[in-house]
Amino acid sequence: MIGKLKGLVDEVGEESLILDVNGVGYVVAASARTLRNLPAVGQAATLHIETQVREDAIRLFGFLTTAERDWFRLLQSVQGVGAKVALGILGALSGEALSAAITHQDKTTMARAPGVGPKLAARLVLELKDKAPAFGVADLGGVAPGVDPDSKLPKAAQDAVLALVGLGYARPQAAAAVAKGFSALGAEAQTAALIRLGLKELAQ
Repeated sequence: MIGKLKGLVDEVGEESLILDVNGVGYVVAASARTLRNLPAVGQAATLHIETQVREDAIRLFGFLTTAERDWFRLLQSVQGVGAKVALGILGALSGEALSAAITHQDKTTMARAPGVGPKLAARLVLELKDKAPAFGVADLGGVAPGVDPDSKLPKAAQDAVLALVGLGYARPQAAAAVAKGFSALGAEAQTAALIRLGLKELAQ
């Protein structure tokens, strides 16, 4: 199985790219978000790969972060969600938006993704609520997974953690970084400032 590829971006299409790895061109399917954020053609890129083996084909799916790859796997645990729909969801919604939609049972936001109708949107937010504690709102201040954090966390801190998780950082690290920034700035801290301080802390 292929878990990661490092090479040069050779070609970018609407649903996939070709990554040149030492002269071998790998066709890698990816979400619209990943394709938009790739380095320019000819530049180096590293993709986290999910390999799917079928009787008639081997398909590679590429992601710029492990968090996006984890979402891809998790989304397909829901009945009715295959690889194409999962990529469509990831292209339409960031990790932050997905986390928020699941936490708040927001079917309308989930239905914005291509291939997701009202029934599937309802199934997604319902089934993933308990399956994805690690992708939800971070547990600053000791909030346990599955507990509604709105009454326990400042909204600015919630949003900052979700933003960092959406950028690919692990939830515990994102929560710790935001907590440190919140402690420094105080209760009036704004989301943007918390994100900046969180990124600075994570970069150390």
